Amino acid sequence: MADGRRRFWLSRRALLGVAILGGAAAWGGTVAARLARPPSGPKNLGRIADLDGAVLPTIPPVAPPVHDPALSWSMKGGGTLNDASGLSETPVYGVVDVSEEAHVARALAFARDNGLKVSIAAVRHSMGGHAFDDHALVLDMRNFNEITLDAEALTVTVQPGATWHGIQNVLHPRFAVKAMQSTDIFSVGGSISVNAHGMDHQAGSVAGSIRSLEVMLANGSKVTCSPTVNIDLFRHVVGGYGLFGVVLRATLDIVPNAVYRTSRQIVRSEDFPKLFTDELEPDAGLGLFYGHLSTAPGSLLDEMIVYRYDKVADTAPADMGPLGAPGMVGVKRLIMNLAKHGDMFQRLKWSVEKTLEPKFESCTVPRTVAIGEGEACFVARNNPMHDSVPYLFNDLQDETDILHEYFIPRDAYNAFIAGAREILARSPLPLLNASVRIVHQEDIALTYAPEPAFSLVLYINQKANAAGSEQMRQLTRELIDLTLDHRGRFFLPYQLHYTGRQLLESYPELPAFLAKKLAIDPTELFTSTFYRGIKAVAGMV
Repeated sequence: MADGRRRFWLSRRALLGVAILGGAAAWGGTVAARLARPPSGPKNLGRIADLDGAVLPTIPPVAPPVHDPALSWSMKGGGTLNDASGLSETPVYGVVDVSEEAHVARALAFARDNGLKVSIAAVRHSMGGHAFDDHALVLDMRNFNEITLDAEALTVTVQPGATWHGIQNVLHPRFAVKAMQSTDIFSVGGSISVNAHGMDHQAGSVAGSIRSLEVMLANGSKVTCSPTVNIDLFRHVVGGYGLFGVVLRATLDIVPNAVYRTSRQIVRSEDFPKLFTDELEPDAGLGLFYGHLSTAPGSLLDEMIVYRYDKVADTAPADMGPLGAPGMVGVKRLIMNLAKHGDMFQRLKWSVEKTLEPKFESCTVPRTVAIGEGEACFVARNNPMHDSVPYLFNDLQDETDILHEYFIPRDAYNAFIAGAREILARSPLPLLNASVRIVHQEDIALTYAPEPAFSLVLYINQKANAAGSEQMRQLTRELIDLTLDHRGRFFLPYQLHYTGRQLLESYPELPAFLAKKLAIDPTELFTSTFYRGIKAVAGMV
């Protein structure tokens, strides 16, 4: 009898264990599916309401003008827009869908005649209300996107809504972009407005690849500017955040679609400046490279993977297939989102990046292009830059992921990284990605690099509530103070969490920049939440 009771107890215990394990597996499967799920739509998570105490929302007009039926409205009668942060939800007057130059001219005339302000938007991957403003007429440039290749001149002329993804598809397989952001989701107009930079450490920023720009000013006139024509306007349009005019078309340098041998090495972050100076910078055959830093406890910003792309052939094979999409998107999204949930998953993510990622590398060019290279992996120049990073976008509606970027004089890199490591280690916000890029001295009006610099790009998660935004504000200000302590600057396309002191110390050219804005656009037709904010904290309302 006792044995029977014992067997019954053991069977109940076993069933309970099986139930618990089954429940845990089901729960884990549900969580994993949620973390791996693609976005079901854009995130609308509210609005950060001030910049250093300057209130950003404004009172709506009592009697807004009637919408002109001759304009191609995609939104009218109210509505809101947001950006990639999900935290910039802003009421606008309406959105005009631009697909030809005449749409721009008519929209600007309507705004001038009716006392409206105008903002310029496309993909809206800035994170601080740079592409719209309260009750403004917004020009949506995404369908103004023609691309014209001139193979003989080695240029491509594009309208501002064209994305780098679309441009690469036109250029491939013969040609490639000379300078662009490290991912291809951005519009050319947006990249010009922030003077973006990317993986080509020799080409530098977008500014260095621009042959000429055609711009429509606030009064409706058209002007051509370039590094040699209307230079002052060029220096303000490039990196001018859409405040000086509407770019109608840009003519950009292109290059042959070279073939690269890929490789990587793991180094200490503190050894990187010497590695760059002694090996990477002098190597004319190094076509692309970037550094990826550890976000894991124990090796935070200490270990670095250096990704190299060394040229082995001047042009890709003529029969090379079309550019493909990133693979294993769900797995990458799952690993990225798991990293938001503690040290163990951060270590897992870094281990995967160091050990497993190379085994799944896509080698798009046959080894026959470089006889004798053994088991090397080859790609065309377009391949590593043809990445729309779909794994970064998720369906987690109670949180958002925010970009930061800091530009540090090269001799201050190690001291800065040591300070950043301390700040990030004590922050409650999960650091998802950290990478290093190369920046040249930039001769534009509101320059982020008055001298050659390394840039640290951070991708940081926060909850989409007041507490999460306050934590992000505190972290941002700490990192900016550290940057200023080392003679650096912070990048302006991101959240408006800095103080007026930090803004003016980082960009002492700002008063002159704002004065030039008033000289070129005296009625301040072109505006954005970002513009109103920096004016207010700079004391120039």
